[in-house]
Amino acid sequence: MGHGGNVIDELMTDHREVEEIFGRIEALPIGHKDRKVYADQATMELIRHSVAEEEYLYPAVREHVAGGDAIADREIEDHSEAEQIMKDLESCEADHHELDRLIGKLMTEVRSHIADEEQNLFPELRAACSPEELDKLGDKIRQAKKLAPTRPHPSAPDTPPGNKLLAPGTGMVDRLRDALSGRGKLD
Repeated sequence: MGHGGNVIDELMTDHREVEEIFGRIEALPIGHKDRKVYADQATMELIRHSVAEEEYLYPAVREHVAGGDAIADREIEDHSEAEQIMKDLESCEADHHELDRLIGKLMTEVRSHIADEEQNLFPELRAACSPEELDKLGDKIRQAKKLAPTRPHPSAPDTPPGNKLLAPGTGMVDRLRDALSGRGKLD
Protein backbone atom coordinates (compact mmCIF):
# COMPACT_ATOMS: atom_id res chain seq x y z
CA MET A 1 0.00 0.00 0.00
CA GLY A 2 1.82 3.04 -1.25
CA HIS A 3 4.32 2.29 -3.98
CA GLY A 4 5.39 5.67 -5.33
CA GLY A 5 5.10 7.12 -8.78
CA ASN A 6 2.23 8.78 -10.53
CA VAL A 7 -1.40 7.85 -10.05
CA ILE A 8 -1.45 5.39 -12.93
CA ASP A 9 1.68 3.56 -11.76
CA GLU A 10 0.30 3.45 -8.21
CA LEU A 11 -3.07 2.04 -9.24
CA MET A 12 -1.60 -0.47 -11.69
CA THR A 13 0.68 -1.79 -8.93
CA ASP A 14 -2.43 -2.21 -6.77
CA HIS A 15 -4.05 -4.13 -9.63
CA ARG A 16 -1.08 -6.52 -9.82
CA GLU A 17 -1.17 -7.08 -6.06
CA VAL A 18 -4.87 -7.95 -6.12
CA GLU A 19 -4.30 -10.28 -9.07
CA GLU A 20 -1.54 -11.99 -7.06
CA ILE A 21 -4.00 -12.56 -4.19
CA PHE A 22 -6.55 -13.92 -6.67
CA GLY A 23 -3.87 -16.32 -7.93
CA ARG A 24 -3.32 -17.58 -4.38
CA ILE A 25 -7.06 -18.20 -4.05
CA GLU A 26 -7.20 -20.05 -7.37
CA ALA A 27 -4.20 -22.22 -6.39
CA LEU A 28 -6.09 -23.60 -3.40
CA PRO A 29 -8.72 -26.33 -3.71
CA ILE A 30 -12.38 -25.38 -3.39
CA GLY A 31 -13.36 -25.44 0.28
CA HIS A 32 -9.84 -24.79 1.62
CA LYS A 33 -10.03 -22.58 4.72
CA ASP A 34 -7.30 -20.19 3.49
CA ARG A 35 -9.45 -19.16 0.54
CA LYS A 36 -11.47 -17.05 3.02
CA VAL A 37 -8.30 -15.47 4.44
CA TYR A 38 -7.14 -14.51 0.94
CA ALA A 39 -10.64 -13.26 0.07
CA ASP A 40 -10.44 -11.01 3.14
CA GLN A 41 -6.99 -9.78 2.05
CA ALA A 42 -8.31 -9.02 -1.43
CA THR A 43 -11.28 -7.19 0.06
CA MET A 44 -9.04 -5.08 2.29
CA GLU A 45 -6.87 -4.05 -0.66
CA LEU A 46 -9.80 -3.49 -3.02
CA ILE A 47 -11.70 -1.32 -0.56
CA ARG A 48 -8.69 0.92 0.11
CA HIS A 49 -8.02 1.15 -3.61
CA SER A 50 -11.65 1.92 -4.47
CA VAL A 51 -12.05 4.57 -1.78
CA ALA A 52 -8.89 6.35 -2.96
CA GLU A 53 -10.10 6.25 -6.57
CA GLU A 54 -13.50 7.64 -5.58
CA GLU A 55 -11.92 10.43 -3.52
CA TYR A 56 -9.33 11.60 -6.06
CA LEU A 57 -9.14 9.71 -9.36
CA TYR A 58 -12.74 10.02 -10.47
CA PRO A 59 -13.04 13.73 -9.62
CA ALA A 60 -9.91 14.25 -11.76
CA VAL A 61 -11.47 12.20 -14.56
CA ARG A 62 -14.61 14.36 -14.39
CA GLU A 63 -12.48 17.49 -14.62
CA HIS A 64 -9.90 16.53 -17.24
CA VAL A 65 -11.19 13.73 -19.48
CA ALA A 66 -13.72 14.26 -22.26
CA GLY A 67 -16.95 12.54 -21.21
CA GLY A 68 -15.46 12.24 -17.74
CA ASP A 69 -18.77 12.39 -15.87
CA ALA A 70 -20.11 9.32 -17.66
CA ILE A 71 -16.82 7.46 -17.26
CA ALA A 72 -16.59 8.23 -13.54
CA ASP A 73 -20.23 7.28 -12.99
CA ARG A 74 -19.67 3.91 -14.71
CA GLU A 75 -16.52 3.24 -12.66
CA ILE A 76 -18.33 4.08 -9.41
CA GLU A 77 -21.15 1.74 -10.41
CA ASP A 78 -18.57 -1.03 -10.97
CA HIS A 79 -17.22 -0.33 -7.48
CA SER A 80 -20.72 -0.52 -6.00
CA GLU A 81 -21.33 -3.93 -7.58
CA ALA A 82 -17.99 -5.29 -6.35
CA GLU A 83 -18.53 -3.79 -2.90
CA GLN A 84 -21.85 -5.57 -2.53
CA ILE A 85 -20.18 -8.87 -3.44
CA MET A 86 -17.48 -8.15 -0.84
CA LYS A 87 -20.16 -7.35 1.74
CA ASP A 88 -21.80 -10.71 1.02
CA LEU A 89 -18.40 -12.42 1.27
CA GLU A 90 -17.69 -10.75 4.60
CA SER A 91 -20.52 -12.68 6.27
CA CYS A 92 -19.38 -16.05 4.89
CA GLU A 93 -17.29 -18.36 7.03
CA ALA A 94 -14.57 -20.42 5.33
CA ASP A 95 -16.88 -23.45 5.04
CA HIS A 96 -19.96 -21.53 3.86
CA HIS A 97 -21.45 -23.01 0.70
CA GLU A 98 -21.65 -19.58 -1.01
CA LEU A 99 -18.03 -18.56 -0.40
CA ASP A 100 -16.50 -20.00 -3.56
CA ARG A 101 -19.31 -18.74 -5.81
CA LEU A 102 -18.92 -15.22 -4.38
CA ILE A 103 -15.13 -15.33 -4.74
CA GLY A 104 -15.50 -16.30 -8.39
CA LYS A 105 -18.04 -13.55 -8.97
CA LEU A 106 -15.76 -10.99 -7.30
CA MET A 107 -12.74 -12.04 -9.36
CA THR A 108 -14.72 -11.79 -12.60
CA GLU A 109 -16.09 -8.34 -11.70
CA VAL A 110 -12.73 -6.95 -10.55
CA ARG A 111 -10.78 -8.35 -13.50
CA SER A 112 -13.24 -6.76 -15.92
CA HIS A 113 -12.99 -3.43 -14.09
CA ILE A 114 -9.17 -3.55 -14.07
CA ALA A 115 -9.03 -4.32 -17.80
CA ASP A 116 -11.35 -1.40 -18.56
CA GLU A 117 -9.33 1.03 -16.44
CA GLU A 118 -6.00 -0.04 -17.86
CA GLN A 119 -7.10 -0.19 -21.51
CA ASN A 120 -9.35 2.87 -21.59
CA LEU A 121 -9.38 5.17 -18.57
CA PHE A 122 -5.67 5.32 -17.78
CA PRO A 123 -4.56 6.14 -21.35
CA GLU A 124 -7.21 8.90 -21.53
CA LEU A 125 -6.12 10.33 -18.19
CA ARG A 126 -2.45 10.22 -19.18
CA ALA A 127 -3.27 12.14 -22.38
CA ALA A 128 -5.40 14.72 -20.53
CA CYS A 129 -3.12 15.50 -17.55
CA SER A 130 0.42 16.78 -17.20
CA PRO A 131 3.03 14.55 -15.58
CA GLU A 132 2.98 16.89 -12.58
CA GLU A 133 -0.79 16.50 -12.17
CA LEU A 134 -0.46 12.72 -12.38
CA ASP A 135 2.29 12.79 -9.73
CA LYS A 136 0.17 14.95 -7.39
CA LEU A 137 -2.75 12.56 -7.86
CA GLY A 138 -0.46 9.64 -7.02
CA ASP A 139 0.50 11.34 -3.74
CA LYS A 140 -3.17 11.96 -2.89
CA ILE A 141 -4.09 8.35 -3.71
CA ARG A 142 -1.32 7.01 -1.47
CA GLN A 143 -2.43 9.22 1.41
CA ALA A 144 -6.08 8.26 0.97
CA LYS A 145 -5.25 4.53 1.03
CA LYS A 146 -3.50 4.95 4.39
CA LEU A 147 -6.71 6.27 5.97
CA ALA A 148 -9.31 4.37 3.96
CA PRO A 149 -11.68 1.73 5.32
CA THR A 150 -10.75 -1.94 4.87
CA ARG A 151 -14.27 -3.34 4.95
CA PRO A 152 -17.16 -2.85 2.54
CA HIS A 153 -19.66 -0.15 3.47
CA PRO A 154 -22.13 -0.18 0.56
CA SER A 155 -24.32 2.57 2.01
CA ALA A 156 -21.42 5.01 2.58
CA PRO A 157 -21.12 7.97 0.20
CA ASP A 158 -18.92 7.30 -2.84
CA THR A 159 -18.40 10.88 -4.03
CA PRO A 160 -16.86 13.99 -2.46
CA PRO A 161 -17.30 15.60 -0.06
CA GLY A 162 -19.13 12.89 1.93
CA ASN A 163 -16.65 10.14 1.20
CA LYS A 164 -13.66 12.31 2.15
CA LEU A 165 -15.29 13.26 5.44
CA LEU A 166 -16.35 9.78 6.55
CA ALA A 167 -13.59 7.52 5.20
CA PRO A 168 -10.84 8.32 7.74
CA GLY A 169 -13.01 7.61 10.80
CA THR A 170 -14.51 4.51 9.25
CA GLY A 171 -11.04 3.37 8.24
CA MET A 172 -9.75 3.72 11.78
CA VAL A 173 -12.60 1.59 13.14
CA ASP A 174 -12.11 -1.02 10.40
CA ARG A 175 -8.37 -1.32 11.05
CA LEU A 176 -9.02 -1.72 14.77
CA ARG A 177 -11.60 -4.44 14.11
CA ASP A 178 -9.18 -6.18 11.72
CA ALA A 179 -6.36 -6.08 14.28
CA LEU A 180 -8.55 -7.45 17.08
CA SER A 181 -10.08 -10.20 14.97
CA GLY A 182 -6.96 -11.20 13.02
CA ARG A 183 -8.89 -10.70 9.78
CA GLY A 184 -6.79 -11.35 6.69
CA LYS A 185 -4.07 -13.20 8.62
CA LEU A 186 -3.11 -16.80 7.99
CA ASP A 187 -3.05 -19.08 11.04
